[in-house]
Order: sequence, then structure tokens, then C-alpha cells
Amino acid sequence: MKQLKLVLIGGGTGLSVLARGLRSFPIDITAIVTVADDGGSTGKIRHEMDIPAPGDIRNVLAALSDAEPTLEQLFKYRFEEDKISGHSLGNLLIAAMTNITQDFGHAVKELSKILNIKGRVIPSTVSSVQLCAEMEDGEIVVGESNIPKKHKKIKRVYLEPEDAQPMDEAIEALLDADLIILGPGSLYTSVISTLCVKGISDALVQSEAKKLYVSNIMTQPGETDYYSVVDHIDAIHQQLGQNVLDFVIANELTFDNKVLEKYKEKGSQPVLYDEVALKERGVQLVTGKDLALISENHYVRHRTEILAEMIYEIALQEISAIEFDPDQLKSKEHGDGF
Repeated sequence: MKQLKLVLIGGGTGLSVLARGLRSFPIDITAIVTVADDGGSTGKIRHEMDIPAPGDIRNVLAALSDAEPTLEQLFKYRFEEDKISGHSLGNLLIAAMTNITQDFGHAVKELSKILNIKGRVIPSTVSSVQLCAEMEDGEIVVGESNIPKKHKKIKRVYLEPEDAQPMDEAIEALLDADLIILGPGSLYTSVISTLCVKGISDALVQSEAKKLYVSNIMTQPGETDYYSVVDHIDAIHQQLGQNVLDFVIANELTFDNKVLEKYKEKGSQPVLYDEVALKERGVQLVTGKDLALISENHYVRHRTEILAEMIYEIALQEISAIEFDPDQLKSKEHGDGF
């Protein structure tokens, strides 16, 4: 049986959670991770060592690790004392390995071996880059962490330096993939940030793989205020220069007033979809009432196991060499589900 090759693109908590959900399936996983973060421990290390951001890389390495739980816990441990206050051990290890190997990409590979990860984790670039945003009013904002603070509509984002190059392994993975998944995660500062590396965008467009976007359930204040699912997709297509997405996974569960009020206080609201607008863009909707999980504190999250299963079934459907159970996916055109 052919092993499915999935490529994940993005960063932040969303990508690491999705990677953890997919690792139990019989697939070949490659995660291409943004390195433009400049906040917290990551920002301090970047400033002192002039290396790409290690934070999102660290999270995905931990998510895909088959190491003993204690080792994974150690990798994620965050110090509270004096000069190393706020630093996670994982970030420090990536920084140390970069010094040892003199190469950020090689450092990630070596730590991948130590953590015995399932699949590959590849930085979007090994250059130290800054994410910049041009707002609709013309203001230029420098720094990933500063962009949402402006609470302005984003016209475009780009990297400085703009000629940052991707690793060869990232290009090869995209061209060889069966399914490419973008998100979930911050639209501009995680997903599109990765696509700002031109070689990655070009390879994604050229790849014959099907392309899937996992839409966020709620808008992100200062970044995607009032965005619909279609607005997210249009922003990705604008970055890529053409329409390439084949599927979108979006939430259809409606929320009660307690949930809506909690998010409204933070300036956030549900990300809604329009099936007609999606069809006009050639994007097939995949959804289900079990996709979203509401916690006791009225927070909303993707139900990771359901999301991972949806993605795996889409991949199976798209690979004709592998048999699958079509009853497990139902088209929105025929009722509930897919």
C-alpha cells in the first residue's frame, strides 16, 4: 500500500495540535513551519543570536516526537529564574544546536533524531527574517508580534529580507506531496507568513497535490476582524497569485450566547462560510457538527481527532490507488458532512 504524503504549512498552536492528531495515522508527515515569530522567549533568542525563530519549530517537534513523555516534557519546560526567565528548554536547545552545527536547518534535523519524531519538521527558511505588514491605510508595521496590535485591516504581508530562500527539502516535499494542508492558525502571521518565502509559494502552486485549508473557528482580533471563510481563502490566493485551494474544512456548529459573549469581549466572532461563494472559487466545503469542541469555560477549539480523521479521509479519497469507505465522507451537496 502506498504511504500517503501530507505536507502541513503554518505555525503557532494550531499546526502543532494538528500534527499531534495526524501522527497516529499511517502517513508520511512533513511540517513546513514559519520562523518569523518575534515574541517572548523566541524574540529574545532571535535578538541575541540572529537566528530564525525557534518557538513554532519547537512545538511541532514536540508534537511529532515518539520520545519518552518525560523527554517531551523536558523539551517544553519553561524556566522562571533570573536571566533565563521565560525561555523554554526547547528553544535553548535549538539555539545551542545551531551554534554547534553552524546551521539552523541542520540543528532542527539533529534534534528531530534525538526526539525520534514521526515525519520531518522543516523551517520555512534558515534566514533570520522579520514579518512586515502593509496596512490598507499605507502604514508599514515591522515585526510579527506588532501586526495585530494595530487593529487595522491588512493589505499584505511580506518578509524582510524579501529574498529569503527555502530549504531544498521543503520544495521537494511540496512537489512530492499527495495532500498539502494550510492551517489552522493565524492567517497572516502563521500561514501566509510561511507562504511569503517565494520558493515555497511557487512549489505549492506547481505541486500536483490537492490543497486544503483548515479555517479558524473564530476570528483573530487585530488580524482577521470580521473575516469570513471566503475572506481567509481570498487572502491566501492573493498571496499565491492564483486560486489553488481544492478543499476547506470549516465549522458549521452554532454557538450559544455565553460563547459568543465571551469572544465578543475579546473582539472575536465566529468565522462563517458561504457555500455559493466557495463554489464560485472552486473550493469544496468539508464540515460537520462534531468538528468544534466547546470547553467548560466556553472556549472553542477544533476537535483534533475529528479534524485529523477528516483530513486523512480526504487524502484517501484523492489517492485512487488506495481503497476507502465513501460512506465516511458525505458531501454537503447530499446532506450532512462533506
